[in-house]
Amino acid sequence: MSDPVLVEVTRGRRVESVHRGAVAVVDTGGKIVFQAGDIAAAVYPRSAVKAFQALPLIDSGAADRFGLSEAEIALACSSHSGEAVHVAAADSMLRKAGRDAGTLECGAHWPYDAAATRALAARGQQPSALHNNCSGKHAGFICLACARGDDPAGYVRPDHPTMRAVTAALSAMTDTVLEDPGTDGCSIPTYAIPLRALAHGFARFGVVDGAPARLRAAVAAHPFMVGGTGRFDTLLMQALGARVFAKGGAEGVHCAALPELGLGIAVKGDDGAGRAGEVVIAALVARLLAAAVPAALAQPVLRNWNGIEVGALRPAGPLAG
Repeated sequence: MSDPVLVEVTRGRRVESVHRGAVAVVDTGGKIVFQAGDIAAAVYPRSAVKAFQALPLIDSGAADRFGLSEAEIALACSSHSGEAVHVAAADSMLRKAGRDAGTLECGAHWPYDAAATRALAARGQQPSALHNNCSGKHAGFICLACARGDDPAGYVRPDHPTMRAVTAALSAMTDTVLEDPGTDGCSIPTYAIPLRALAHGFARFGVVDGAPARLRAAVAAHPFMVGGTGRFDTLLMQALGARVFAKGGAEGVHCAALPELGLGIAVKGDDGAGRAGEVVIAALVARLLAAAVPAALAQPVLRNWNGIEVGALRPAGPLAG
C-alpha cells in the first residue's frame, strides 16, 4: 500500500500535483500520537539530525573550552544559507580551536542565499568550504576533535574517533543500532533510521536537560543561524520561539520537537520534495500547539515570474481540516 497524499499543489482551482509521504508524532515514552503512512520504514535523516550530532560538542566540554558563543552553538545545528554572518561564525569557531577553513572536509558550494551568491560573484570570488551549508556542523566536529585530542584529519570517516563519538550520540538519542552507513552530501556517514524512532528521538530531545536543553536554547535565541533569510526553520522558530525546534534534512525529511507537549515529529516525503515536509510540519505544529503559524509557511503561495499568485500548497488527506 502506498503512503497517503499529505500535501496538494494547486494551480487556479485545480489540484495540479500531490506529495505522498509518511509522518509520525510520538511522545517521550514512545507512544504514537499520530501517524500516516509507513512509519516503520528506515530513512536517511541527513541534516535533520544535526542537533543530535552536536550533542558531544556540549557534553565533551569542547564548546566551553573554546568559548563558543550561543550563536556559534546554534550554527553547529544548522543548514545555513552561507550569508556573511554564517560564514563569519564558522570561521570564528575554527579559529577558536586553532584551525582554519583548510581543516574543513565538507566541500564547497555556492551559498543558498541568492544575495550572498551575487555578492560573492560580484567580488570575483569563488565559494569556500565556509559557504557550505554544513560548515557550522563541521566546525563543531573539528572543535570536538581538538578538545578530545584527536587529529581532526579525516574526521568525516565513520571510523574516525570523533565521528564514532558523534554516531554514538545519534544512536543513543534515537535508540537505534546504526550500521551500514551511506555517505551524506557533506561526506560524513548517514545512517537509515525508522521514522518512528526519529520522532521519538525528537520528543526526547525536546525535554531532556543538559546538552539538549543548551542546544535548544541557543537555537531559540539565534534561529537565523540555523537557516537564514526566508528559510522555513528560521521563520517558524522566529514566530514561535522555544515552543518548537524544527530542522529539515534532505529528500523530503523534516523533523521537529514540541518541548511543552513532549512530542516529536518526523516526516518523509516519498518524492523527496522539501516543500512538502515543510507544509506538513507547519500543519502539525499549528494543530498540536494550537498556535498561529505564519500563513506563508502553512499554505505557501506559488507565484509566477511576474509575481502573480498562481496557486498554493495545502495540507491534504489525514492532515486536511
